[in-house]
Amino acid sequence: MADPAVPFLDLSAQHRSLAAEIQGALSRVMESGWFILGPEVEAFEREFARVAGTTEAVGVASGTDALTLSLWALGVGPGDEVITTPLTAAFTALAISRTGARPVFADVERRGLTLAAGAAAEKITPRTKALLPVHLYGNVCDLPALLEVGDRAGIAVVEDACQAHGAKLGDRPAGSWGATGCFSFYPTKNLGALGDGGLIATNDEALASRLRRLRHGGQESRYVHQEVGFNSRLDELQAAVLRAKLPHLAAWNERRRALASLYRELLEKTPLTWVEPPRTAEPACHLMVARVPERDRLQEALRDAGVQTLIHYPIPVHLQQAYRDLGQPKGSCPEAERAAGEILSLPLYPELGDSQVERVARAILKFYR
Repeated sequence: MADPAVPFLDLSAQHRSLAAEIQGALSRVMESGWFILGPEVEAFEREFARVAGTTEAVGVASGTDALTLSLWALGVGPGDEVITTPLTAAFTALAISRTGARPVFADVERRGLTLAAGAAAEKITPRTKALLPVHLYGNVCDLPALLEVGDRAGIAVVEDACQAHGAKLGDRPAGSWGATGCFSFYPTKNLGALGDGGLIATNDEALASRLRRLRHGGQESRYVHQEVGFNSRLDELQAAVLRAKLPHLAAWNERRRALASLYRELLEKTPLTWVEPPRTAEPACHLMVARVPERDRLQEALRDAGVQTLIHYPIPVHLQQAYRDLGQPKGSCPEAERAAGEILSLPLYPELGDSQVERVARAILKFYR
């Protein structure tokens, strides 16, 4: 099959535009001879903490590890429960499982498809140790409501901000509200590395100190292990690449928001309903997701028209085979299950041209004509 006329994502376009900066970053690390937990990681942690609105940042190997380490550092372990959303990448729940705790799935709210505070509150038991909301598609959750639920129950809130680099609720960045904010630098993210990478943002200095120890095998100093830890370190090469990209993040997010507005304008008179954040939020627009009548037929029509689309996510996590033994059958999270059959992600990335968005819109308008 020929390449789509409008690809879902084109990472090569971004890397071409930054080729000299990226090459310079890689050369700087290779010349230094320092590849793990060195000056590039330390500098990136300081720089990203400013974006996240926190005093501390701890680079780790992936977004999944950021979640796992956060929960572990907060005392989550076997026999505990962590409440999260079923409409997310399964890696959110896998992070809970890796601590030995049990994921508990609460339903989502209808407008933004993020964890509903009321549904989460109903799932709290004496075993609940944390809430793990996800800023889905770059849309910030209703954090004040979720923090109120957590405070009332005396449990921590860990933000999965892996899709929300630079997003805000009011004037406060995603990732700065909970005990920790967890970010992924998987290549497709708004700020993507040339491989895996992750980071934990926090305002708790003592927690950050423990996280730095945990990511490095529990070592307090070389060969002195205070506790059982992970081997989860953001490497110098990835940190250097991320430092080259970070100054462009705000402009890239602004371009994403402009393209999202163009989609809304062009498709105003269609049956599509957009998945949107709270009205006081500034989204990162990681994905452009609509709820679509006849989703599968529209996706096929767009494919025939040369437009590549994806579904984020077609199977709610509580219905995945890996979690069938948790006892949350079909019908237990009706909003998430209904949405999974309707959502469709359209092409959206900073290098996407207005004319390409117009082509996508024409194909959709033709389908509904």
